[in-house]
Amino acid sequence: MVNVKDAVRRVLYPAYESRVVKRLPHDQIPQHVGVMLDGNRRWAKAVGLNTAEGYQAGADNIRPLLGWCEEVGVEVVTLWLLSSDNLTNRPPEQLTGLLAIIEGAVESLAEAGRWRIHPVGALDLLPTRTAERLKAAEEATRDIDGILVNVAVGYGGRREIADAVRALLADHAARGTSLEELADIIDVEHIAEHLYTKGQPDPDLVIRTSGEQRLGGFLLWQSANSEFYFCEALWPDFRRVDFLRAIRAYAERERRFGG
Repeated sequence: MVNVKDAVRRVLYPAYESRVVKRLPHDQIPQHVGVMLDGNRRWAKAVGLNTAEGYQAGADNIRPLLGWCEEVGVEVVTLWLLSSDNLTNRPPEQLTGLLAIIEGAVESLAEAGRWRIHPVGALDLLPTRTAERLKAAEEATRDIDGILVNVAVGYGGRREIADAVRALLADHAARGTSLEELADIIDVEHIAEHLYTKGQPDPDLVIRTSGEQRLGGFLLWQSANSEFYFCEALWPDFRRVDFLRAIRAYAERERRFGG
């Protein structure tokens, strides 16, 4: 039996999406979008699949997202695929399967030859195999002139800031700077220069799926002036129309940058 509602959506949504794209102000498109891909396990449970199948469905939705970002002119995308807390809190058998799915997803993005991959996170906390495959994807796409895709694996915002401060101290110690001298000159830019995303623009827009309305440690430093968009859709169900609505909502906001 044909689902009438789904049939109507298939007819109307493409026209609606095309209209939204045409009306987006090109001078108000976010340069950097961060995405928290949340809700894979809940989606799997809701449709009667196992956890691994939920994560795979989520991984399969990444390439469409990057295509939508290309369509509207986004230049940098940060995808939070696995938190540093997940590395210690998830059951080992679940974590092993999830890491394998992440490795496959990142390699698939690299093989597409469209995007430049940049792993961000505490790679030293990851299994050697995973870290090596992420680094290989980065090296293979280094010269690609496409969207810069930060894949956040083993990532935690507090850990990133601690790593940045640690790197800053080590850098100045190597130069012979004393702690007293460093205390006199250190500012926010010194720390920013040692973040995982150093040299990149901060995210203009952060999208979180699944209805959760919290950052959970995602890009804590970089998102100080970001706009946030919380979407009820679970990540595997996140569609082009949901993405376009997020971009439209961003374009309609008056950004005050803390003022």
